[in-house]
Amino acid sequence: MRIISYNLNGIRSAAGKGLFEWLGKESPDIFCVQETKAQPEQIDGMTLRALGYENHIIHSAVKKGYSGTAIFSKQKPDFYKIGADKPEYDSEGRVIRADFGDITVVCAYIPSGTMGDARQAVKMAFLDAFVDYLLELRNSRPNLIICGDYNICHKPIDINHPERHGNVSGFLPEEREWFDRFIGLGFVDSFREFNKEPNQYSWWSFRAGARAKNLGWRIDYHIVTDALKPRLRAAAIYPDVAFSDHAPVMLEIE
Repeated sequence: MRIISYNLNGIRSAAGKGLFEWLGKESPDIFCVQETKAQPEQIDGMTLRALGYENHIIHSAVKKGYSGTAIFSKQKPDFYKIGADKPEYDSEGRVIRADFGDITVVCAYIPSGTMGDARQAVKMAFLDAFVDYLLELRNSRPNLIICGDYNICHKPIDINHPERHGNVSGFLPEEREWFDRFIGLGFVDSFREFNKEPNQYSWWSFRAGARAKNLGWRIDYHIVTDALKPRLRAAAIYPDVAFSDHAPVMLEIE
């Protein structure tokens, strides 16, 4: 099973830049998207079906043009659920679950805290609620893949010039401590199982030529439960694919 997760920063904008042509060539089994910034009727379902993605699970935010997640798959899921039974987050279209055989894929878009203290507080509350949701889900579905935009760089290796970002949302001590606790509960950062090199990033600011200079952040992940670690086959970031300010991230699993 090959999964690609991609924060598109607007699926309609990305489509206009050639997203679907690229998707047709890559042809993952499952395509998870964050920041669709679209309602279901605004997403080109016809083109997706022509590419083999017959199954569309779309979780749009109530606020139009904002947030939103989606899972597009070739195989029909055995079960899916939109939202995490938290109205304050579900209204922003942040979590989808889909079961494929013994594997459950969770597509998540974790809030950004860059808009100030109030949104940072929302982010931290979401993170705690999200862990509770995953731990409960793991009781019945032990093989979890939690993909998406976490809006956190876990370790200094995951961000350019870490010494400059200690007070910036996305690399705050409390966010990184949350990530430590999360991994410690029995989860694995799949990318780092295959690539332990520095300068591996999945997001770059649009400002000051950050992408060309590779002044990036690694904030997009496929986190898996320990139970799936023996079945990991490959993981990668595709930094040269630039349909948004993020890069797609890939996981291959047996």
